[in-house]
This record gives sequence, structure tokens and C-alpha cells, in this order.
Amino acid sequence: MNFKNLGIDEDIINVLKNNGITSPTIVQEKCFGIINEGSDLITKAQTGTGKTLAFLLPIFENISPTSKDIQALILTPTRELAIQITDEAMKLKKAKDLNILSAYGGKDISAQIRKLKGNIHIIIATPGRLLDHLSRKTVDLNKLKILVIDEADQMLLMGFKKEVENIISHTPKARQTLCFSATIDSQVKKLAYKYMNDPINISIQNDNVTLDNIVQQVVETTDRNKQDALFNVIDEDRPFMAIIFCRTKIRVDKLEESMHSKGYNCKKLHSDILQSKREKVMKSFRSGDIQYLIATDVASRGLDISGVDHIYNYDMPENAESYIHRIGRTGRAGENGYTCLFTAKKDMEILSEIESHIGFKIERRNINI
Repeated sequence: MNFKNLGIDEDIINVLKNNGITSPTIVQEKCFGIINEGSDLITKAQTGTGKTLAFLLPIFENISPTSKDIQALILTPTRELAIQITDEAMKLKKAKDLNILSAYGGKDISAQIRKLKGNIHIIIATPGRLLDHLSRKTVDLNKLKILVIDEADQMLLMGFKKEVENIISHTPKARQTLCFSATIDSQVKKLAYKYMNDPINISIQNDNVTLDNIVQQVVETTDRNKQDALFNVIDEDRPFMAIIFCRTKIRVDKLEESMHSKGYNCKKLHSDILQSKREKVMKSFRSGDIQYLIATDVASRGLDISGVDHIYNYDMPENAESYIHRIGRTGRAGENGYTCLFTAKKDMEILSEIESHIGFKIERRNINI
């Protein structure tokens, strides 16, 4: 299957080709026709499957540049994800000149209001900032054609249910609704079915695709020795770019302080950091100026960064799904990746759950401390 077979416009195909994308991923292949036909859709897909283009491609095919109405709204839980989706949409803009507005907190709202006075076709937004615009009446969603709720599980986890419902109440009932989520639990289903019209369900089983290119290892240690174990491992590995996951913002702060004092080239990323600084950190990490990004799960959710060859789970993920999310940040686009999980005795139950989920016992790595 190629993009031409899917019925995608030649100009868009050329833009994709120029960005190194020559054939659709499974999620793009499965979703395009359904979205193109106007059906509502619930898609279970992990980060790294190409789901952003799965909804952007049909949006670009189906909305009109001559209309002055907002025709597509993409709701996302985090600013970082809004920025990332906007970057992808801006690439496609070279093929079809649609006006795109990225609306999220921490960015000058007056600049967004000025831009909204022109005709905007696509808005990519976090719930809080969009509600701000709706209350100021600077955004009118009455002619909206397509609503995308991206990372729906994370949206609910972060407490945005009421905000999302409020936003939906400002949109026409005849709209098309697309819901993308890494996990489809009862909360996601409840939200989806309440606002969707006979949705088609698609599940992309990509765990093995994600894991095939990734060498996974476990270092068994203690809480007291964990930091020394991490330093020992990264000194041996000398990764080009790595993400180190911690459980809480305080743990991120403490680890970054320790790593700085040891001379490691690192920066931290979590929700208490000012948005302008977070953007600066992400820009530096993407360009390779920072070697180690120390982050919480929420801050890193949905981030697609090429060049990350190592993932270190300094703290245990909450569950197997979270583990898959974390390690999916490496081994992208056919590249090889490496991930190391640091476990203490108290973590053994979750480790067993992870090993059961992926279907094999993860190799133990011995280190000298």
C-alpha cells in the first residue's frame, strides 16, 4: 500500500516524500478511508505508530482553504504535544495553504486573538486555553467539521473531562469526531460513546513492532544504590541522546541536580517548569545540544523525538502500558534502541506484570558498584 493508493493528493505525497515519508504506517492505512468517508472513529494506538498523520492527512484532504470558518479542531492534553502536532501540520501546509493556529497556555493570548481575526481553518489546542478563547468569543466553532481528541486517556487522567465536554457543547452535533488513545478503558469509552455517532473501532497492536528494534535490560539494585547504578550504566553506554524517566517532579529535580554536579549534559522537563523554558529545553534536546533529558511521564507524553537511542527507567513505570509508552521513545522508524529499567525489591510485582505483558523475561544486566 502507498499514499497514492489511499487517494491522497499528489502535492501532499510530494511533501511527505521530502520529509522522508514514503509509505503509510498501519494506523494511517486503516484510518484514512474511514475518516475520509466521514465516519466517527475510536483508534487505540501507541505513540510512534504515526497516528498524528493518521488524522492530519484526511483533515488536509477534506477542508477548504477558501472557507473562512474553523473547520477542524485538534484537542491535546499537553502543550508539548500541541507544538508537535502543529509542526507536522505546518509541513503539510506547503501542499495546501490552510491557516493553522496553535493555542495553549504560556503563550501570548493577545497574539493568538490577533491571528484569529484572520480566517483560521485548523486549531490545535489544549483545553484550558481553548475555553479561554471561547469565553472571550474569539473562537467560533459553529461550523466545525472535524473534532479530534488526541491522547484521550491522558486527557482524562489529567482531569480535563469537564473542559472537553464544555468544548464539545460549543460544536455542531453534525460534526465528525475522532478519538485517539493509547489505552481504551471504560472512562475513554464513556466519553467517546456519549459524543460520537456509531463510531468504528480500530486497535493497532504495535507492541511487538515497538519492541522488535529495542534491546531491553533490567538492573536490579536498591533505592540507596540506584543513582550510582544509573551513573555506572550511562558511563558505560555513552548514549548520543537519552531520556531518563522519573516518577515525580521532585525526583526529576533531585536527579538533575546530582547529574549537573557530576558534569553530565542534562536538562529537566516537567509541568512546573515555565512553558517558555520547556520549549527551549525541547528545542535544545531535539537539536542534540542536550544529551540527557530527565522527565516525568506527563511531560514526555506523546513526544516524538528522532535520535533518542537510549531510554533509562530510573523509576519504575506505574504499569506495563506506561512501560511500553516510555520505551517507545526509542527504536523509531526502524532504528535500533536500548532501554534499561532500574528495579528495587519493592518493584518486582510491576516487573512481573511488564514481563507478562511483553511475553518474555527481560535480560538482567550486571554492573560493578
